[in-house]
Amino acid sequence: MNRRVRDAVNPASLGVALLSALGAVAGSLLAIGNSPGFVVPSAAAIVRDTLPDLLVAAGIGTLRDLAQPLLSLGAGLLLLAIFAAAAIAAERAVDGIGRRALVTFLLVGAVTALLTGNTTSTLGAALGAAVVVAAGNATLGAMDPTTDRVDPPAGRRRVLQAGAATLGALVFGAARARDPAEPTEPPDPAAASLLSAAEDRSLSLPGAEGMISEEFYTVDIATVDPKINPADWQLAVTGEVEERSFTLSELQELGGERRFVTLRCVSDLLNGEKMDTALWDGVPVEAVLDAVGAPESCCVTLHAADGYFVSFPREALDPGLLAWGMNGRPLPRGHGAPLRTLVPGHWGETNAKWLTEIEIRDEPEDGYWEQRGWEGTGEVHTIAKLHSTTADDGTVRVGGHAYAGTRGIDRVEVSTDGGDSWTEASLSETLPGPTPLDESEPEPTGEATDAWRMWAHEYEKSGEHEVVVRAVDGTGEVQPEREQDGYPSGATGWVSKTIRP
Repeated sequence: MNRRVRDAVNPASLGVALLSALGAVAGSLLAIGNSPGFVVPSAAAIVRDTLPDLLVAAGIGTLRDLAQPLLSLGAGLLLLAIFAAAAIAAERAVDGIGRRALVTFLLVGAVTALLTGNTTSTLGAALGAAVVVAAGNATLGAMDPTTDRVDPPAGRRRVLQAGAATLGALVFGAARARDPAEPTEPPDPAAASLLSAAEDRSLSLPGAEGMISEEFYTVDIATVDPKINPADWQLAVTGEVEERSFTLSELQELGGERRFVTLRCVSDLLNGEKMDTALWDGVPVEAVLDAVGAPESCCVTLHAADGYFVSFPREALDPGLLAWGMNGRPLPRGHGAPLRTLVPGHWGETNAKWLTEIEIRDEPEDGYWEQRGWEGTGEVHTIAKLHSTTADDGTVRVGGHAYAGTRGIDRVEVSTDGGDSWTEASLSETLPGPTPLDESEPEPTGEATDAWRMWAHEYEKSGEHEVVVRAVDGTGEVQPEREQDGYPSGATGWVSKTIRP
């Protein structure tokens, strides 16, 4: 072939290269599904871990819910550029359909192997790219060897044939990536009774959830959740202890309990919605550590399947729960199945999901987010949120939720004049306390110690005015007035809203 033809990157070649890049992504997705071995989240993880910690923290603090989608988008575009460059390099290096497909297979496979370390994903991406390149080069006989151009109809045929191959891979890959629906069977009877009791204690507030969250927030370091088969999973206890592993059934035999627990994300806005409550089934952490004779060591580090880790003083972790159930059903994948941690009164980021190891240490260490500038294992701030406002003929009703971790909520105060004067709001009853799982009709033990309460206040007011709310925790401390952003230790301040009846 004329050297100039080979060196030229004509539109048809570029189109086939871009389609082959999409074919590589689709092939990886088709081979392994929407799991951590898929090439896009693998690339996103590398980009995330390569960026300076301060930039990652600033990105989360500024972009919030958009940070992870934008990371995936940026990593995906970079990945497509690399895969397309591999296809162009193959076309420039060798002649013939088979040889170009083989070189593309090798180049794309090498990149994918470096990114994922997964053989199945590597083969899927390499084959996806090679098939598209082969389809796109099936009309090479239409090229004029004496010019720099591809005959226009032939060029279009190249792109159309490559596009058909890519579309097929994308369709099948998307079907392969669909996760099975979470279980929808009713909760077990004992859990259903507790959930009903929680519903009975909920206040009717338009625009605000009841005492049990219908949509529980999720925030994770990876763009794709781990897929773990509970039958193959084990929890290892390591470090300053005689090492031992537990299956899920062995943990359940230690005796479990059911608790209402609230979690709030450290990056939650002052009046944001990353604070939710559920009913969790699990075993107390202390029971597991006692079962292996763990010493009263300084610290415990929790390790998760997605690479996350967090460290606690043992006294903070002992009263925690290793949970395998949520709202009377098996723990969903997005919330850490088969096992997650719930540490009383601490920020949601410290409650490791997809737990694989408990490491007993004789000295502290910084966790994943602490290494990136966040406070880490600090206790949550007291907060009252204002999520419901209704006005009718001069009667205004406001309400929301209040939470203070294990300190509990003593009262919520409302000002209807911008903070000059305060009135105590009505509070919901506290949620029931822990109940044992090994009894057919368990009775709650006291009240929930790490769960929110709802509040409501009704008053007569005409004209525009500012409502301000604040909570007082169980120790008598008033929610701090000074406002601060979520980074690095959680948002604080009084929540206010202008009401226009």
